[in-house]
Amino acid sequence: MSNIPGHPGDASRGAPMPATSALPSHLLWTIALAAGASVANSYYNQPLLGELSREFVLSAGTVTWLPVLTQAGNALGVLFLAPLGDRLERKSLILRTLAALVLSLVLAAASSGFVQLALASLAVGLCATVAQQLVPLAIHLAPSHRKGQVLGVVTGGILIGILLARVVSGWMTELWGWRSVFGFSAALMLVLGFRLAWTLPVVPPSSDLGYGRLLLSMWHLVRKHASLRQAVAVQFLLFASMIGFWATFALWLERPPLQLGAVSAGLFALVGVCGALAAPAAGRFADRRGHGAVVRAGAVGTAMAFAVLYLGGSSIPALVLGIFLLEVAVQSAQVANQTMVYALDAGARSRLNTVFMGTMLLGGAFGAAAGGGAFTAHGWAGVCAFGMLSTTIAWGLSLRLNQ
Repeated sequence: MSNIPGHPGDASRGAPMPATSALPSHLLWTIALAAGASVANSYYNQPLLGELSREFVLSAGTVTWLPVLTQAGNALGVLFLAPLGDRLERKSLILRTLAALVLSLVLAAASSGFVQLALASLAVGLCATVAQQLVPLAIHLAPSHRKGQVLGVVTGGILIGILLARVVSGWMTELWGWRSVFGFSAALMLVLGFRLAWTLPVVPPSSDLGYGRLLLSMWHLVRKHASLRQAVAVQFLLFASMIGFWATFALWLERPPLQLGAVSAGLFALVGVCGALAAPAAGRFADRRGHGAVVRAGAVGTAMAFAVLYLGGSSIPALVLGIFLLEVAVQSAQVANQTMVYALDAGARSRLNTVFMGTMLLGGAFGAAAGGGAFTAHGWAGVCAFGMLSTTIAWGLSLRLNQ
């Protein structure tokens, strides 16, 4: 009987192709670009919420279901699609998922009502998790002494994609309407799909487990590794706090005294791009010093960010500072946690990534829903209180992480 990863004897399953010390820089940056552009699709709708609420005549509580469904689609995609990277040839899996993503974006652009857009948002979130197929591929191809650095580069690409998505979305909506955002992204993903078809290597699968046993094996990995359980719990809470903020930020900006529109909401995300540049540095630090200190510092930094955002919620300079702190702190903790998680089992990196990212994205869906509810009930103070509570619990859990 086949061994299940996470049990003794798992190494006897097909081991992954050895990492090469010659991961070409052009391939690394292509993967980072494609991952960033893919995951951006999960965040385009956040600056559009004010515009969409007016077009479809929706309350703030209703329109925030769009980012909730998108994040839920992310979680489903990571759970049910990403593990196939250990079972199937990765290049073909990535290209097929990209094709489905392009179709989903076209459907979003053509939506004639809120229900259609909501369903398209779920599909976009599901297929945008192609980014989580690209990350384990990059780690697989990287030499052992550079895995943290490579992860930092790809994660940096993802984070910049997330943040620039808000800028591009707000800007294009002001010029050409919200449908242009999804049409543009569909064309971009089509071009990147051709680029990946040309440059990605063929990587044999690392497991021949059936799909059901492949999914079951993730539970065994969770049971086996206490550090995995701790890392996913911390990142669930930190990511929930960040998405709770971004899912309501455009709505807050539209209210007095700021009264700013979608373009302004997007421009604030440029501040976060600067924060995302900390990801490679966090990866290098985790390679040298271990992940625990980085994660704890990230939790403290996130709490500081929400304090600034609450106290200076009506001040543009304070919002800029708070967003910068928030992005640096959350992204640094994520890179450190992922570096540790990927080191647990070289033959199960796609499944480890599924456990980590799936849990984190569930945190995003929870954060979007909780943030939207807090904003509806208590306004900006409610959003910041939710962020502080999540972050405080995350900090307490991070104290248990291995040094």
